[in-house]
Amino acid sequence: MGVVAALDALRVAVPDQVILDGISLNFNAGELIALIGPNGAGKSTLLRAAAGLTRCDGAIMLGGAALPGLNARERARRVAYLAQGGAIHWGLRVRDIVALGRLPHGGGALSAKDLDIVTRVITECGLDAIADRRADELSGGERARALFARALAVEAPLLLVDEPVASLDPAQQLGVMSLLAAEAMKGRAVVAVLHDLGLALNHAHRLIALDRGQVVADGRPADILRDGALERLYGVRFIHAEVAGATLISAQG
Repeated sequence: MGVVAALDALRVAVPDQVILDGISLNFNAGELIALIGPNGAGKSTLLRAAAGLTRCDGAIMLGGAALPGLNARERARRVAYLAQGGAIHWGLRVRDIVALGRLPHGGGALSAKDLDIVTRVITECGLDAIADRRADELSGGERARALFARALAVEAPLLLVDEPVASLDPAQQLGVMSLLAAEAMKGRAVVAVLHDLGLALNHAHRLIALDRGQVVADGRPADILRDGALERLYGVRFIHAEVAGATLISAQG
């Protein structure tokens, strides 16, 4: 697998706190990576740093190019980022929101290829029925899916998504995880912050666990589950079982 993004000795600090401390990771093509850890571990900060949205020490390489040396359009073509709980402040139609994902590839009128990608992504994300509705007419879950579709429409080699299933019902959560896996199958590196350990264990190829700004586990979900890393990470006991090919997990006080 090729390295899509390489992070070397990343450090993010504010006056009274070190948020990330010496993070070195590779995000590889074809991987769906679940970023897990307790609240305040630094997960969202890591995504923002990898996207070039947070000042940090260390080095970030995207496709062999240093992130600081890329102009805004080049960066936007190489990495797509979906923030946690993203808001939409304009009365755009859903299809126009999704089309924003194609701006880094042109800047003027959408090409026929752009329009085809927007149409396909709208369908894949189950947005056909609301494609012409305004953002201010949408429910929270519908807005979340529209913004997720915009990120997919970029078709960037690196896709960073922060809690993409947080406001969705169970069927929609499974749909989003399937779409993320499909993006990885296309050769992209996909990194998703997830709090639902069941989704992480059953859908991700790799888990990266953060605690207090450091990587404390990095490996295949089955290996991390087996060696007790989750218990050490969250400070609770987990009961898990394999049922019909899926891992069921529950935290016990």
